[in-house]
Amino acid sequence: MRAIGITGFKNSGKTTLTGLLATALENLGRKVAVIKCVHHALDLADSDTGKLRIAGRAVAALGEGEAAIFWSGKVGFMDLFTRLSADIVLVEGGKRLSFLPRVLCLHDTGEAPDLAPELAVATFGAVSLPPLPAFDESSITELARLVDEKAFVLGGLDCGLCGRNNCAGLAGDIVRGLAAPGDCPALTPSSFSLKVNGREVPLNDFTSRILEGGLRGMLAPLKGMTAGTVEIVLK
Repeated sequence: MRAIGITGFKNSGKTTLTGLLATALENLGRKVAVIKCVHHALDLADSDTGKLRIAGRAVAALGEGEAAIFWSGKVGFMDLFTRLSADIVLVEGGKRLSFLPRVLCLHDTGEAPDLAPELAVATFGAVSLPPLPAFDESSITELARLVDEKAFVLGGLDCGLCGRNNCAGLAGDIVRGLAAPGDCPALTPSSFSLKVNGREVPLNDFTSRILEGGLRGMLAPLKGMTAGTVEIVLK
């Protein structure tokens, strides 16, 4: 899957753009999913599902044509992203998600420095930010084509194995055409394996990449660390 952020401050048109862009991408034959990032509790107060929720309890809802899980506590972006099934995921909000590109929705150009413009591939709405290409509702199909071309998501581990300080550095280089998503080691097939008492522990690909990236990042600065098989014994 690939992803792109729809980023801006409150009432900047993010939800409008997300809906329009989702439809335009679907018209191009892409399967779309949406993650909406909010900074307040999810409002389920008047629903039966909401009445069953208390602190520390997860609640799942299963219907004839849809289902939902409401976890208690903070859940990471990748925990949700890896459970979706889509060609492109539109991420509304998420100003701090620096491992994917974004489209900016601006009230004025003074907001841009706080929205990581180095990760932007375009703007949407009345306020533009040259030299970024600018789009509005009349050119949503053209924006959808650009998003289809530019969307990507990195591992989000900030492991430094790509040679940058963090994922934002690599993401910015990708946006500028100086690198490619394949330069992210966390996205390459993992050769990581874990054994306990001689028996291999089954791991999905995402978990393997997290463990491998974390260990590589911790071991890389050690004197004598070279490429090869690493053995760690815990008792």
